Amino acid sequence: MIISLSIDACGPIFRIGRRPNPWEPLDWSLAGADGTFGNRFDDLEATYRVLYASSQRLGCYLETLARFWVDIKLYAELGEIAGEDDFVPRGVVPPEWAEKRMIGAAEHEESYADLYGSEWIGILRRELAPDCLALRLNDLDAAILQASAPRRLTQRASRIAFQAGFDGIHYRSRYGHDVQNWALFEPFKLNPGRPMAIEKNDPDLERALAIHALRFADVER
Repeated sequence: MIISLSIDACGPIFRIGRRPNPWEPLDWSLAGADGTFGNRFDDLEATYRVLYASSQRLGCYLETLARFWVDIKLYAELGEIAGEDDFVPRGVVPPEWAEKRMIGAAEHEESYADLYGSEWIGILRRELAPDCLALRLNDLDAAILQASAPRRLTQRASRIAFQAGFDGIHYRSRYGHDVQNWALFEPFKLNPGRPMAIEKNDPDLERALAIHALRFADVER
């Protein structure tokens, strides 16, 4: 199958990762029983690893901090309580989250599958039809691909893009379509710069915390 539906690399990309090298992929020994690390475009056949990055520093923070979100059910329950809502509890980010991580910038190369584009979705509807039926999905569209689960579909889509010769996948963040993200296939074609420590007064970090309604544990309400 020949696929030419791609988008070229553009501008620098950013990634938050563990010290001392945010661009270091996880060791294969940490993969789960299914051969993946549990991420959106990981390889189900465990032959290549994937690095996740964003065109915006803000995007990195939005993606990595989302795990600390307050459950939306709690917001709904609190919304039914009469009176001022300034007591709504916020999610708390432990200080060690920032201490153990760095943010890196890199130039990247080559072409990426524009996976959520209309033509790609048409291809994936045909290629992933058996998977959709096995997962009891009546159809496949952009909303299904962008959902947090089932990841089997996006992981299968990743392999299709990999086998077609792409260097990765370009996609929009589910935390906002103004954020452009990139999933890079191994071997990674990167030219990274010097990583930087995560500072709590970083404007992009502060903005992400505000968007997600989060705060650091050592910050007073």
